[in-house]
Amino acid sequence: MDKQTINELVERWVRPEIRELSAYHVPDASGLIKLDAMENPYTWSEELRSEWLELLRGVDVNRYPDPQATAVTAALKQSMGVPERARLLLGNGSDEIIQMLAMTLGGPGRTILTVEPGFVMYNMIAKFVGMEYVGVSLRSDDFGLDAPALLQAIDQHQPALVFLAYPNNPSGNLFNEQELVQIIQAAPGVVVIDEAYAPFTDASFMSRVMDYSNILVMRTVSKMGLAGLRLGLLVGAPEWIEQIDKTRLPYNINVLTQASAEFVLGHQEMFDRQTSEIRQQRAALFSALQSISGITPFLSEANFILVRMPQGRAKEIHSALRDRGVLVKCLDGAHPLLSDCLRITVGTPDENRLLLMELAAVC
Repeated sequence: MDKQTINELVERWVRPEIRELSAYHVPDASGLIKLDAMENPYTWSEELRSEWLELLRGVDVNRYPDPQATAVTAALKQSMGVPERARLLLGNGSDEIIQMLAMTLGGPGRTILTVEPGFVMYNMIAKFVGMEYVGVSLRSDDFGLDAPALLQAIDQHQPALVFLAYPNNPSGNLFNEQELVQIIQAAPGVVVIDEAYAPFTDASFMSRVMDYSNILVMRTVSKMGLAGLRLGLLVGAPEWIEQIDKTRLPYNINVLTQASAEFVLGHQEMFDRQTSEIRQQRAALFSALQSISGITPFLSEANFILVRMPQGRAKEIHSALRDRGVLVKCLDGAHPLLSDCLRITVGTPDENRLLLMELAAVC
């Protein structure tokens, strides 16, 4: 096999914008306390696990799954407080939903607009489907919306899609509600309110998704404790969902995910207890981080805390923590506003205590 010929073919046929990308990297967390991916650190009781496994014994995998995922859709509609007139669309995680939205509303000269720093998949998927991407910087002092700059960018670029995470990742803050409404009213296309971290805040646009003609609300079950199932949902007016559904690949929600999600959503009280505990631990962790000299934690409404390290030391501290068995996310270099920053997922009390001990030792 001629490697030179392969490279020539790759250069000829792979789109330049794809060649310039780096694949999404997930570090190996084997043997480490994993505080880098905003996961729920709590597992299930042995009794519930046994009941679930017994259910799966009766699930046949020789047939295709329900293409509409009818039962789990109904369970999600009840669990998420979806308005009666709204419809749901399910995806293999939120990433697939973002991709479906881009495929539905994309086209030559069309734009995805969002704020930065924000979720990297908005930019990546824009490039995947050949859309223009515009990122408007958040305010440098508090990661709030720069509403005038955002409104100007909307007027200039006329985006087909605007993504706003609420709370935002990686900063963890909630944007000003009235400014969000301004954006919704000014946008010529669809505004997607990404509520991936809804379990950890009381703020939401879900109840108002039918109040505006151009908004959709996106959620996931990953952060509440089902990251391994890869299940996301989009909520909006039937007219929007009907069109976006045309880009959904057949049978995209597999039979094991459907059965598992339907089962576990019948035990919502367990997740409510866990998310309540994570909220309490978030407050305790934030307070403890404030006491460590030289670092600055930012208030969060999500299940993680963004922390600014001493100037020029974020990568060093990230590496030192990993060497001591704790994996967090290094964001230094990802965006100018994230200079010297690490993002720390809220763990169990024991995980948080160990993190704080090791962080104090290396700072």
